Amino acid sequence: MRLTTKGRFAVTAMLDLALREANGPVTLAGISERQGISLSYLEQLFGKLRRAQLVDSVRGPGGGYTLARTIEEISVADIIVAVDEPVDATQCAGRENCHDNHRCMTHDLWTDLNVTIFDYLSKISLASLVVKQRAKETTVVQDQRTLRRNSTCSEAVAGTPL
Repeated sequence: MRLTTKGRFAVTAMLDLALREANGPVTLAGISERQGISLSYLEQLFGKLRRAQLVDSVRGPGGGYTLARTIEEISVADIIVAVDEPVDATQCAGRENCHDNHRCMTHDLWTDLNVTIFDYLSKISLASLVVKQRAKETTVVQDQRTLRRNSTCSEAVAGTPL
């Protein structure tokens, strides 16, 4: 499978946007800072995402980006296709010769894998990624509270005379 950095960054940025847009338009500078993706790279990606009608831009003070569709309507495959990232596992030697008369022996295997990958990514919605991310964030907060509570209890016990 040939998913490049461009596709991964686009999915990451869209997830960041989906998690935060309830508070209003999300700036690319904010996404850049949180995700460690260069601002100029995000500008290129979001230009493509906007042309694919996955995001809308809001100009002016308080501007940024919002999703153009609901998170249930946007799939990972939509995002990857929007940034021109073909999901292509077919890597026949001498690709220019890879056609019906001169295909590599495993061409059909890799073609079938491409279809399977695309189908899989088409079934993963941005909504499902948001749910998973929020569950992770909730677990982290709960773990931090438990650690603080346990360390407070340990300090109290340690300070109690025997």
